[in-house]
Amino acid sequence: MADTDIDFGLLTGNGIATRSAKAGEIIFKEGDEANQLFAIKSGEVAIQLGNRTLAELPANSIFGEMALIDDAPRSATAVAKTDVELVAISEKQFLFLVSQTPFFALKVMRVLARRLRATNKTFG
Repeated sequence: MADTDIDFGLLTGNGIATRSAKAGEIIFKEGDEANQLFAIKSGEVAIQLGNRTLAELPANSIFGEMALIDDAPRSATAVAKTDVELVAISEKQFLFLVSQTPFFALKVMRVLARRLRATNKTFG
């Protein structure tokens, strides 16, 4: 379910502060408070619900975006599949990106739509 044709590499450019996680490290858990989304600068992240893997995301993908849209707790758990470098994007930064780059909002909506369709196929 990787969104490989939607490149969020612009969010992970040089000079942007990053956070690292080692393979196997939990980035966030289902039910955690949520106030940022993440862009993957390098490595891979698995999105899990219980013991089921919903998605494996490569570099230049985003995850955790629902947090900035519906202000609800995390709906799944994110685990570093490999060592990863992440860029955290706050709600303020997200709103700035949406206001300055309307296509960015469309890209995020496309990710959400693809993930919803994939979830519907899996659980439907």
